[in-house]
Amino acid sequence: MAIVGRPNVGKSTLLNALVGHKISITSRRPQTTRHKVLGVLTRENEQLVFVDTPGFQTQHGGALNRTLNRNVRQALNEVDAVLMVVEAGHYGDADAAVLKLLPATVPVLLAVNKSDRLTDPARMLPFLQSVAAAREFAAVVPVSAQRRRNLGDLIRALAERLPEQPPLYEADTLTDRTERFLAAEMIREKLFRLLGDEVPYGSAVVIEKFAEEGRLRRIHAAIVVEKDGHKAIVIGKGGEKLKTIASGARKDMEQLFGGKVFLEVWVKVRERWTVDEALVRSFGYDA
Repeated sequence: MAIVGRPNVGKSTLLNALVGHKISITSRRPQTTRHKVLGVLTRENEQLVFVDTPGFQTQHGGALNRTLNRNVRQALNEVDAVLMVVEAGHYGDADAAVLKLLPATVPVLLAVNKSDRLTDPARMLPFLQSVAAAREFAAVVPVSAQRRRNLGDLIRALAERLPEQPPLYEADTLTDRTERFLAAEMIREKLFRLLGDEVPYGSAVVIEKFAEEGRLRRIHAAIVVEKDGHKAIVIGKGGEKLKTIASGARKDMEQLFGGKVFLEVWVKVRERWTVDEALVRSFGYDA
């Protein structure tokens, strides 16, 4: 089941809430998610497999954003159902553009996220009616991913639309992504959370070494930016910003991996990498 929507409606937060673990990074900035991230929820008689997708980009081009949009389209062709996420009280052209992408052959369920911010029925009900008129949705469920409200109702609605078949994954599987991938994402999350407006969007994280020694993981990572000025911003005065980024990422890794992590991070400059198809591929983005 693909989770789709415009940037910054809370798709990754919703995935984490549904699965019960943080497997997709989040921030207040739009377009934090750049990869398809699979999350698995296994219950007694059912298994739901979610695919978190990048927010569909309608305003900016470039090799990176074209790649992200292709990933969204590909995910839509590989699922049994689609969960579209909108923000309560906000439905505009960007949401409508995503809705037009959805195939007519699969059921589409609508999750109205951040519904706790729109508690007045006089505003919520007309909004739900106007959005529901845009397409025949299999279900419309107001939720709050951050506060974990109405997730049970959403899961039941989703489960009812899935085909009966043997489980695709073992019961203890949370995601198909490797620890190496998750480590890079933990670092990239800190870039989005701790830096200014421009730098995170021109940055990537490459894991150059990932070694396990018992329960200890030794990880060497490179943060790639487009400009020398961005490198200075990431490092910060006396290296303090880079230390803060690495420390926060290391703590998240240790919690997720269940063991100690030795993390070494440095910064490299690759000019205009976001518009270079070859570099985009080399940094782990499927072109």
